[in-house]
Amino acid sequence: MKIDIILCGVGGMGALSSAAIISEAALEMGWYMKQAETHGMSQRGGDVQSHLRLSDEPIASDLIPEGQCDIILSVEPMEALRYLPFLHKDGWVITNEKPFVNIPNYPDIEAVLAEVKKIPHHILLDADAIAKEVKNPKGANMVVLGAASKYLKIDIEKLENAVRSIFGKKGDAVVDANIAALRAGRAVADK
Repeated sequence: MKIDIILCGVGGMGALSSAAIISEAALEMGWYMKQAETHGMSQRGGDVQSHLRLSDEPIASDLIPEGQCDIILSVEPMEALRYLPFLHKDGWVITNEKPFVNIPNYPDIEAVLAEVKKIPHHILLDADAIAKEVKNPKGANMVVLGAASKYLKIDIEKLENAVRSIFGKKGDAVVDANIAALRAGRAVADK
């Protein structure tokens, strides 16, 4: 078993927190994990991405070759498009449909979403609205992670345990809000 994931978004949107949760859950399952990150400047809205490789066997490289990514998990739709060359022909793109317009020449959002819809396996969801519905307005990343959880080959309980571990020091309310957002995203994928 192996799964290669690119997590991406704009600095401050939680893509790297999602990577940490997946990594911790995979390690709890006894899997091997390698990760490579690029951090953007969140105060400038810089892009952030992480290559995350999981396997039940040792992993040689932390970088995903072009055409081999199983899942692009994105909290911003234009950022999802940036990594399409890495996507395997049977891979999934799971992305928030709400843009973070941080540049003056941001492309037309309908054109961006049309490109995502060309991918045979995709989930587009309004993660911002879903996060607000579950009273976690900053939890869009957890909603997207929940939607992706169906394809991660990781038990949802393991992801919830990782949320508890990573956010536990922030208190039960933060943990509960993030688990609610995770479950809400999973419900979208299960439909």
